[in-house]
Amino acid sequence: MKILSFLCLFSLLVLSSAFPADPEMNSEESRKLAQAYLGQFYTLETEGSHLVQNKRNSPLDGKLREMQAFFGLTVTGTLDSNTLEIMKQPRCGMPDVGQYGYTLPGWRKHSLTYRILNYTPDMEKSDVEESIQKALEVWSKVTPLTFTRISKGIADIMIAFRTRVHGKCPRQFDGPLGLLGHAFPPGWGIGGDTHFDEDENWTKDSSGFNLFLVAAHEFGHSLGLSHSNDPNALMFPNYVFIDSSKSPLSQDDVKAIQSIYGSSPKVSAKPKRPTIPQDCDPNLTFDAVTTIRKEVIFFKDRHLWRIYPEVSETEFELISSFWPSLPDGIQAAYENDRDETLIFKDGNFWMINSHDILPGYPKPIYHLGFPRRTKKIDAALFYRKTRKTYFFVEDRYWRYDEINQFMEKGYPRRIARLFPGIGLPVDAAFQYKRFFYFFSGTKQFEFNPNTKNITRVLEANSWFKCQKILNPSPYDFIQEKNSNSNSVQVISQKSFILLIYCIIYLLTEIYS
Repeated sequence: MKILSFLCLFSLLVLSSAFPADPEMNSEESRKLAQAYLGQFYTLETEGSHLVQNKRNSPLDGKLREMQAFFGLTVTGTLDSNTLEIMKQPRCGMPDVGQYGYTLPGWRKHSLTYRILNYTPDMEKSDVEESIQKALEVWSKVTPLTFTRISKGIADIMIAFRTRVHGKCPRQFDGPLGLLGHAFPPGWGIGGDTHFDEDENWTKDSSGFNLFLVAAHEFGHSLGLSHSNDPNALMFPNYVFIDSSKSPLSQDDVKAIQSIYGSSPKVSAKPKRPTIPQDCDPNLTFDAVTTIRKEVIFFKDRHLWRIYPEVSETEFELISSFWPSLPDGIQAAYENDRDETLIFKDGNFWMINSHDILPGYPKPIYHLGFPRRTKKIDAALFYRKTRKTYFFVEDRYWRYDEINQFMEKGYPRRIARLFPGIGLPVDAAFQYKRFFYFFSGTKQFEFNPNTKNITRVLEANSWFKCQKILNPSPYDFIQEKNSNSNSVQVISQKSFILLIYCIIYLLTEIYS
């Protein structure tokens, strides 16, 4: 009887762990959050204070599905944890769906004015002005639009920092860490106007919410754009930090804004002829490097080099000749121990098995466990000894467990702590035999993962047998010294033999 009781208790424990209860999914607070979110961004109809839920026509089910599809989630129609996570992220206050499609007719003129009505105390006045100006330039660089700042009167785009319910604005803010801003499409009155939530912490860097990035997004609405479901687009509704020194526009953004206003006359219509990289160019850099079985593949723009390290020949091909569906400018790649090669470009990745791209790809990189704010991977390296993959992004790295296929907790961490001395940013990386090789610009760092130190610094293209070592290791120095000593010995031997022949010749001449 005791054994039977124990077995029953054990079965209950197993069942409870297999089907864990998620009180968050059933809480009234979560349902209210979903009701408010869907009502604001997906025009959810309500009855009284509760979500309408009948089996034939359920707005909760339908709007949840619409929202899940928009964000690339698994479409279930149920309020799961992934859906709630998206709902809690800081974002723009404009709807994801509405009465208009992706673009509006836009302004009927190309010369627009803007006016900053007030300033946030979080930033210097000059920094606010610079952020606003740069945000407008994002759009003027790819269109015929020009923006002129005025200090008095009514401008096409009136810019202000507001809180909660503010003036006659039909939209309101919700306090810190929620809605960041909203803007209105082109038109009279409030059309074009842009408001930022003063309850947020506005900055010119990544320490708070970057005003430049939020303003550039909101000005997209001011010019007639709706939200994009592309996570790499500036017009994606949720806040994602991007290096402000780079253009935040994706091809999706450019295509959309140019469908309204056309392309910029400042940009030459004559396309540039693509350059062909030369393998022995001392300034050659690489986009990505990986092994594929016994080959090492070097990616650069539209091209790749294939080498067998034991053979001196190098093959140079177009990427499209091997994988027609892969994009140019691959940014990272690695081969795991399951004969799979993962290729990364922006926020997506492809999987290759036996030189074939698997169906169902590309997939977003957040499927691997990256946060959605991560826009791209700089480099990736699979460590065969531990079966862990290191992903490098700017000055930090993540670690992925290939055995259990999940991103490990406690990351990202600083690259310099685990790989001291390698150049940043990491352009490419791979393992060959017992060493790691990190590429940064025109340099390559050979790294011993056991001793955690750099053993050699080489030219990036040293694998092509045309460049010398920049900073040889002690072993190379000894080897070179021994080689020189051997050469001296050979020369000395030849000189001695020649001397003997000369002496014999002279003696023969004297006594003949």
